[in-house]
Amino acid sequence: MTAARRTLLSVVGFQLALAVALSLVDSYRRRGKKPKPFPVTPPRTVEVGEGTLTTYTFGTDLYDDMLAAIDGAKKQVLFETYIWKGDEVGEQFKTALIRAAERGVEVYCIYDGFANLVVSPRFKHFPHTLKVLRYPVWSAGWRFWDLRRYGRDHRKILVVDEEVGFVGGYNIGSAYATEWRDTHVRITGPGVWDLKRAFADFWNLNRRKRIGRSERPLLLETASVWEPRIRFARNVPRLWMFPIRSMYLEAINRATRNIWMTHAYFIPDQDFVDSLKEAAGRGVDVRLLLPLKSNHIVADWISRGYFSQLLNAGVRIFRFRDAMVHAKTSTIDGNWSTVGTANVDRLSLQGNYEINVEVIDESLATVLEEIFVRDESNSLELTSQEWEARDLHRKFTEFVLAPLRPLL
Repeated sequence: MTAARRTLLSVVGFQLALAVALSLVDSYRRRGKKPKPFPVTPPRTVEVGEGTLTTYTFGTDLYDDMLAAIDGAKKQVLFETYIWKGDEVGEQFKTALIRAAERGVEVYCIYDGFANLVVSPRFKHFPHTLKVLRYPVWSAGWRFWDLRRYGRDHRKILVVDEEVGFVGGYNIGSAYATEWRDTHVRITGPGVWDLKRAFADFWNLNRRKRIGRSERPLLLETASVWEPRIRFARNVPRLWMFPIRSMYLEAINRATRNIWMTHAYFIPDQDFVDSLKEAAGRGVDVRLLLPLKSNHIVADWISRGYFSQLLNAGVRIFRFRDAMVHAKTSTIDGNWSTVGTANVDRLSLQGNYEINVEVIDESLATVLEEIFVRDESNSLELTSQEWEARDLHRKFTEFVLAPLRPLL
């Protein structure tokens, strides 16, 4: 038993050491390097039901419209983000939110404490006019055995006056404005009400409750109108709810024509991989668009462990070059689409608070297909021959890191 324990610890220690070494080397190589320009699709607006959806693929375009919405707010602003950098863009958002509160608008802000550990504490000091919820770095408290309390708040939401909402993959920061390829959507119409409910539910579930007093709950005053073409799937770890994975699998299993997916980090479970392989086997055009090199080198190495079986099944893999693609989007059969915050990995699908908008509409699917084709023009397609001919040390690294998949 002693020998077995030592062997296990040695293997795990080697895996972690290799992961750390890869991260350090990658960080050193990136120093001073700037991403190159990449193709951008201008904002496109389509009508869906009684509202509209506008797609954004360039951060500057998105931030301009988000800031304009905040500056035009009359009653309420609900702002939630995973990363909120204390740089120029971060300051612009902070200033806009403070200005809104000073003119009498009710402003609620949520950000993830762990994701912003490196952000200056001075930036995270907010005036009392803002209602701010910092999702704690350690949310389990003394309940360290409760797995429901380990998820991070990975959502990115903005709702203004029940008139307009924004959701997607963009965090808040200067680098994301011009250097990252991401996707966000702007929503008007009844779908905004559901986005407000998503924000309020998180606020009320996680608001601070102290002896003798607690933060006031965020009360909902929205119409109970359903928009059948637009639905929001929300992962809520505290309630052990993870519908986004099921949403993906159902759509993939129904596909008959094409499945085009863009993801920053692709570390699925085997059932997810099998669904894509089965779709390709029945003649569906299955394409994955991933970063050639993401900002998390270990995630890249672990993701590559699935490439052989996907390529052998007929799935086409495209790798976006010269910049980080951070989008979390998919479109299927020219009718079904999703844009959101969830990656296809364990942390997003079975761990974090996430939100994806699911849209059943041909016009939005057409726009997302056009965006995919534009991104594909800046990508390198990986072939089975090229992949199988990779160096032995690469195969060894993938093999050693494979057991870390359940952690990511």
